[in-house]
Amino acid sequence: MRRFEIGITQEELAEKADLHPTYVGSVERGERNIALENIVAIAKGLGCSPKDLMPE
Repeated sequence: MRRFEIGITQEELAEKADLHPTYVGSVERGERNIALENIVAIAKGLGCSPKDLMPE
């Protein structure tokens, strides 16, 4: 998982992406669908492209 690779917590990612930490956790666990705008925000927080977060 990219977040682990760069060594940040869910809380740090949530802050960088301007999202709630609970939302980030539920997305990681596959419990929530994610809107495109949030994919973009999370990618920005991770320093990668939204394409990098999409399954192949």
